[in-house]
Amino acid sequence: MHASGQRCRSAVGSVCFLSIALFFLAGMAAAQQSQREKMDAFAKCLTSKKATMYGSSLCPHCKDQRKMFGDSFKYIHYVECSPFAMPQDTAACKFAGIRFVPTWIFGNGDRLVGIQSLKQLSDKTGCTLP
Repeated sequence: MHASGQRCRSAVGSVCFLSIALFFLAGMAAAQQSQREKMDAFAKCLTSKKATMYGSSLCPHCKDQRKMFGDSFKYIHYVECSPFAMPQDTAACKFAGIRFVPTWIFGNGDRLVGIQSLKQLSDKTGCTLP
């Protein structure tokens, strides 16, 4: 009797642990989804406020800036200024007077050169931080 009773308690403990672990993982997944949605909204807001990032696929600082947005970077208005860019992008970079990348240009004509924190971009545009 003792051995089977021990197995039952052990099985109940395992089920309880598994339930808690699944609940925790589901909560983490929901939090990550919520954070991703907030970052998507932030990136979309920057674009709606006419913020444009000029960069180069060859530039490590530009890569670091893109990483801040993760998958949400796809919503950022981005112009590629590398020698391998499309002719219209190269012309846009020249027209904008881009000398260093990354460079952010905002709807009011202001510009920031170098990697910008999300807070700096938020302060410049009024977009809500994720």
